[in-house]
Amino acid sequence: MKITKKETAYQGYYRLQVFTVEDQGKEFTREVFQTGKAAAALVYDTKKQKFIFVKQFRAAIEQDLVETVAGMLDSKDEKPDVAITREIEEEIGYAVDHLQPLYEYYPSPGAFSEKIYLFYVEVSKKIAEGGGKEDENESINTVEYSAEQLAKQSFIDGKTIMAVEWAKVNLLPNLQKQK
Repeated sequence: MKITKKETAYQGYYRLQVFTVEDQGKEFTREVFQTGKAAAALVYDTKKQKFIFVKQFRAAIEQDLVETVAGMLDSKDEKPDVAITREIEEEIGYAVDHLQPLYEYYPSPGAFSEKIYLFYVEVSKKIAEGGGKEDENESINTVEYSAEQLAKQSFIDGKTIMAVEWAKVNLLPNLQKQK
C-alpha cells in the first residue's frame, strides 16, 4: 500500500486531510485528522508526596476532565522533553527536577496522526502560578492525589490511564511501603 495523494479538506486549529491510498491497483480514500505531536507527563511532587493532575474543560467530550499535564509540541524542531517541561510550568507552575521517558505511541492511528510522548516527572519547587496560558484560552486547575488515593482513582483519558497503570506497577508499591 502507498499514499498517492494528500488533499486538505479543512484547515482550522487542526487539519483534516483526505489521503488517496493505492493497494494492488485499487484506490480508496481515508480521512486523516492531523493534530501534530504532543507530550504528556505523570507528575509527582516529591516534597508534598502527591501526584499532580490538571482539570480542564474538553470540548470534544463536553465536560471537565482530570488528566496528566500535556500539550502540543510548538514546532517540528521542539523536542518532547522541552515541550513537557514548558507545559508543566505553564499548567501547574513547577520546575522539573527529574524527567523519565516512558512511552512513545499513536493513540488512534486508524484516523489520527497524533503521536504522544509520555513521561514520568518529579517536581519539588513551584516557580510560577500555573493555570495555563490565557492567550490559548486555557483555564486549568490542579488536582492532587496521594499514592493511596491514586491507586483507587479511575480516569477516562487514555494517556492518563496509561501513565497511572505504569505507576501502579513501577512506583506505587514503593511509595506505599515508605509510609
